[in-house]
Formats: sequence, C-alpha cells, structure tokens
Amino acid sequence: MTPIQFHRTARFSLVSAVFFLTGLLMAWVLAIPAAQAAAATTVWPQVAISKDGTPISFEVRGSGEPTLVFVHGWSCDSRYWRFQVDEFAKKYRVVTLDLAGHGHSGLLRGRYTMRAFGEDVQAVTAATGSRTVILIGHSMGGSVIAEAARLMPERVIGLIGVDTFDNIEYPLTRAELDRMIAPLIDDFRGESRKFVETMLLPGTDPRIRTWILDDISSAPPFVALSAMEEMMGQYISGEAARIFDEIKVPVWSVNGDLWPVDYEANRRHMRSFDTITLKESDHFLMLGRPAAFNQALEQAVHAIMRKAALP
Repeated sequence: MTPIQFHRTARFSLVSAVFFLTGLLMAWVLAIPAAQAAAATTVWPQVAISKDGTPISFEVRGSGEPTLVFVHGWSCDSRYWRFQVDEFAKKYRVVTLDLAGHGHSGLLRGRYTMRAFGEDVQAVTAATGSRTVILIGHSMGGSVIAEAARLMPERVIGLIGVDTFDNIEYPLTRAELDRMIAPLIDDFRGESRKFVETMLLPGTDPRIRTWILDDISSAPPFVALSAMEEMMGQYISGEAARIFDEIKVPVWSVNGDLWPVDYEANRRHMRSFDTITLKESDHFLMLGRPAAFNQALEQAVHAIMRKAALP
C-alpha cells in the first residue's frame, strides 16, 4: 500500500467511524422515549400485607367494574390463570394473587387456614381499591373465596367456583382424611403427582400435564399439607356448608365433568347456585380448554352482574 492509499484509507475509515457513532447515538436517543413508554405500560407486581403481616404478591390489569379477583387452588399460583388474564382484562379490572405460602408470597405462617387465605384476598382487594368484586376460585380457591366473601360483604357481589362446590355437605370423616394425607406425608413429591394425575384426563395436552405435575409436586410440603388439612377439615366439621349460610350473594361454578354436582345439598345453604359443566374437561379446565372455559366464565360473570343490576 502506497502512502497516498494509506492516507485515503485512513481518512475513509475515520469518516465511517464518525458516521457509525453518530448513528448509534441517534438510535439511542430515539429509543429513550420508546423505552420510557414501555416502562410506563409494564404491569409490575405489587405486594399487599395480609392481616397477620404476611406479604401477598398480586398483579392488576385492565380497568372497569366489576373487578374480577382470581384465586388459585391447592399448591398452585397465579400462573394458572395465564389464559384468562389478558382476555378478561379487555373488559374488566383483573386481579391475580399468590396466596400465602404460594408463588411469590410470604411463608410466615404456622398454619395455612382457609380463613387466613381469605384475609389474603381481603388485603389485596383493599389494596386495589376495588369496590364491586366478583371472586373466582379454582379448587381449594372455592373455600378461600367463601371466606373472603364473608369478610367483605360490602364489596363482593358474587362467587364463581372453578371445578369446585361439587357438594359442600360432603360427609368426610377424620379416618378418611388421615388415609388421604398419610401418603403425602411419607413422600410428598411422588404421591402428590399420583394424587393430581387422577384429576387430569388422558387427552390433556402433554405439555400442560407435565407442567402441572412438576409444579404442584414442587410445592413446599409443609404449606401443602397444612392447607389440605385445613380445607378438608371444614368438611369434617361442617363449616364448608355452614359458611354459605352467611353469604348473601349468588354462587356459580364452571366445572369439568369428572365429578357430579349435588345441587340440592348446595342450595340448602347458598342463596342461589348454578353450574356450567364443560364436557370432556378435567380439573384444570381453565388451562386445558381455555376458549370454552372463558366463554362459560363470561356467562357466569354476566349472570351475576344482572342480579346485581350492573350495566
């Protein structure tokens, strides 16, 4: 390379570098507003403090009334509503939470009672400022939303169970509960998988099946066993039915077809009770059949709104 060629090449490289750096600077400057806008619209998790001081993680999306508060089931968390949140946030304010001992919430309790879980829901509802609320609870979440409704009758206009409220008078005995829990005490990870597998249909998407089994069997055993004992203990004592004598709002359930529903038993205690049953659906129907489930849930929400005379 001659000196002239070297000089021309160096000058060209310098000019190119200046243009390149200028382009980077302009791109960075232009990206700032976009990044600021994205940050402003990002849904950030929040924390409410339950009555006993336990921090409860929750998220809020959408706007409008009523507010739909989604409560997960035994050894689950708010991720189990992943196919409902965006859909219902188009029309309603949607709140999801992790009950104490689950997901990102605190692990401070010695006992995981349905009453304390109800206080978790109460704390989150108060933190969001929601005044007109429909509580939606999957499985054990049905017991939880009943407790929450009793705690805040001025806010709650209706309850929707998800594959729960089959028979609130079910005559469980102490011996039966002991036999149910004993295998879980001995080998929680292995036996919880077997326990939950009975709630899934053979045709359930293998990816969903694997995730549910892996996730639930990874729950903290102490929390899971305590919650199971407390939830099922309500059937032994009769509290599972008696609590509805104090709840003066309509109750719906959106269920799969694994287990029959005893309408007569439920209606002896509930102000009103109706069910939508999805055929060929298992216990986790909100994950396995989200389109059909969302349609049924919308139907139940509208029915409750009509009774409450909401537009």
